[in-house]
Amino acid sequence: MSIYNIVLFLHVIGAIGYFIGIGIWLSGFVGMRRAQRVEQVRTLVNLIGLTGPLFGISVLFILAAGLYMAFTAWSLLTGWILVALIALIIMAPLGTVLIEQRRRVITRLAQEAPDGSLPESLKQRIHDPVLSTSLQTVAALLLGIVFLMITKPELIGSLIVMAIALVIGLASGLLVLRASRTQMQPAR
Repeated sequence: MSIYNIVLFLHVIGAIGYFIGIGIWLSGFVGMRRAQRVEQVRTLVNLIGLTGPLFGISVLFILAAGLYMAFTAWSLLTGWILVALIALIIMAPLGTVLIEQRRRVITRLAQEAPDGSLPESLKQRIHDPVLSTSLQTVAALLLGIVFLMITKPELIGSLIVMAIALVIGLASGLLVLRASRTQMQPAR
């Protein structure tokens, strides 16, 4: 067994951890959108809040192991590595700005609200189109990165893969937005 294989294992563990975290986020988000009571939302946002350390450790494993492999066995200028690294570097702060800040607002509103039915301000934050689209786009981009890791295309192919992943993520977010608007409209 080589050091490379151990580092590759750690890299894959990091990717699995990131997917588990985004899976918890997506599941919690779906649950919040279906919640009828503030207590349900509190439980879900508390669960989602626990994913912070998982994301941090996962990103650390992904980057540290990935950079080690890039420097020792590949090159940072290899098309798929470069595109995957840039995508990951862009996703981290966008996740913080577009997703985490909104989670904190939902958490605060849920903690401040009395038990019972959801107040309108909390419903609006839960049904925030930027939050749903961001979550789905991050998940799609992660799948795009995994595709790059497996198929290792040249630069142009890598860019095409990530563009497709971005379009899929944005389109799925728009579909959820459209479906939620239809559900939120009062019956006539």
